[in-house]
Amino acid sequence: MSRLEHRFAQLKTEGRAALVTFITAGDPGYATSLKVLKGLPAAGADVIELGMPFTDPMADGVAIQLATLRALDAGQTLQKTLQMVSEFRVDDQTTPIVLMGYYNPIHRFGVEAFVAQAKEAGVDGLIIVDLPPEHDAELATPAQASGIDFIRLTTPTTDDARLPRVLERSSGFVYYVSVAGVTGAGSATTEHVTEAIARLRRHTDLPISVGFGIRTPEQAAAIARLADGVVVGSAFVDKIASAESPEHAVDGVLTLCAALAEGVRSARS
Repeated sequence: MSRLEHRFAQLKTEGRAALVTFITAGDPGYATSLKVLKGLPAAGADVIELGMPFTDPMADGVAIQLATLRALDAGQTLQKTLQMVSEFRVDDQTTPIVLMGYYNPIHRFGVEAFVAQAKEAGVDGLIIVDLPPEHDAELATPAQASGIDFIRLTTPTTDDARLPRVLERSSGFVYYVSVAGVTGAGSATTEHVTEAIARLRRHTDLPISVGFGIRTPEQAAAIARLADGVVVGSAFVDKIASAESPEHAVDGVLTLCAALAEGVRSARS
């Protein structure tokens, strides 16, 4: 059983959703980003998505685009992102880490080398936003052969004709993007999310995590009553962007994480 499977199974027995947190690797710098990464599990993160900075993050809103620029300006590379995961794994062998980003940096790195080093570092899953199922042979197939889950995005515009193809080779969990558009956009209504999750459950037994637009403990709790996972990203990135110092960035993210975790954990009680 993979770390992701184990974590979602564990939370199912506890009767609650997962808090899935997103930060951009290397934002605002390597040392600060690593401190945030290492602090997230104790603050209540159940699964961590770690963004791989790329110069053309087309699916991301302004906040995450700026985070990507800060990370790249500070010297973050894909190699350093893998190194961050390795350093995280020294102290934490249980919290799943999913790398999220775009295919171009992986292609330039070399797929075979990337998959091997990601596995060795302790990466549990990949979300590659610009690599549809038609290109499974390029990355999804070798990643899954190495035991790394390949997580698909579904959106409000993914119709019933397309959905089986998207989910066919998915593993780990399904990431439902609750608002069509870029990250950080307005949040969806619970009625819309309820209908969307019901539709997804007709096609898959995988856990369903919902993200895009969730910023407050109240919003997180509302989604946690419906989904298997609640994904929060832009809210953390905003905390880093507005921090007066690296120390304030760490404190801001971890304080918000604790508040969101409380919202998620109390949602079904």
